[in-house]
Amino acid sequence: AAVAEPILDIRVSDDGMPFFLHFDHRDVGDRPFGYMVENRLLRRALQDAVAESAVTWLAPVTLEAVERGAGGVRARLADGRRVRAALAVSAEGRDSTLRRDAGIRSLSWRYPQTAIVTTVAHERPHHGVAKEHFLPAGPFALLPMAGNRSSLVWTERHALAASMMALDDAEFDAEIGARAGDYWGAIRSTGPRWSYPLGLQNAERYIDRRLALIGDAAHAMHPIAGQGLNLGLRDVAALAEVAVEAARLGLDIGGEAVLARYQEWRRFDALTMLLMTDGLNRLFSNRSGAIRLARGLGLGLVNVLPPAKHFFERRAAALTGDLPRLIRGAAL
Repeated sequence: AAVAEPILDIRVSDDGMPFFLHFDHRDVGDRPFGYMVENRLLRRALQDAVAESAVTWLAPVTLEAVERGAGGVRARLADGRRVRAALAVSAEGRDSTLRRDAGIRSLSWRYPQTAIVTTVAHERPHHGVAKEHFLPAGPFALLPMAGNRSSLVWTERHALAASMMALDDAEFDAEIGARAGDYWGAIRSTGPRWSYPLGLQNAERYIDRRLALIGDAAHAMHPIAGQGLNLGLRDVAALAEVAVEAARLGLDIGGEAVLARYQEWRRFDALTMLLMTDGLNRLFSNRSGAIRLARGLGLGLVNVLPPAKHFFERRAAALTGDLPRLIRGAAL
């Protein structure tokens, strides 16, 4: 909590258009839309929690083979150890080995875009405002972090992204400033730069015999709405909930009925988010003058229509849908 920066407002604008969309967290309650936490700090907190729990931590180690049978799962590790369990969970990311070995195909395509990610410091305070500015190549987002810092997620065409990554610090900062405007004052990058080719991917199913896919192993999306991690956390919470309920009833947590319930619970939410992010990216990464005018008018219209605005605000705050108990802050 001490290092988590609340997102209090979200401002969405389109390049060259006078219209914008502004979300205020007070419109949907007294909680922020979300929090920004540095990855290294989040990972450290998770590792500390594991150390204080009954979880056995086997890392770093390579998984050599997994056998999934009617009676359970057997895994062989590179250091010779063998692990038995009732259920295997693939949290391996987009290139999941367990998903491939299970013969689970994925619907996928690549966008002609690369995401440039870094941390920037700025002259003026951000006041908890997350800004997403749509440029012809894709969204340019600055998300509030502790101190006068923000996380930059900059979507650019492949060739230009490679050129941006090759710039020296002063040139790179000038390119950021040219796109960011003067809301934050002078801006400079303070962390390493990372770049990621963007694409969409969705597994044809999220389960197999004694196997559940979660996070990017199941679904991966464009970062336009910043919801990829949140979607994965909802997977974790849903799988934990169905497993705990099954265990309390004396049922096999890796059984078909338990996994089927997990898949049924998660597929609609994931597919909805995948379609939404893909549609938004195609709509806003478009140079057509007519489409630009229409989407600019759309932003302005939503901003002055309370029911429509309230719908998007609740979606941004993850207050819609059949949320697992852990996501709602309730105990299992």
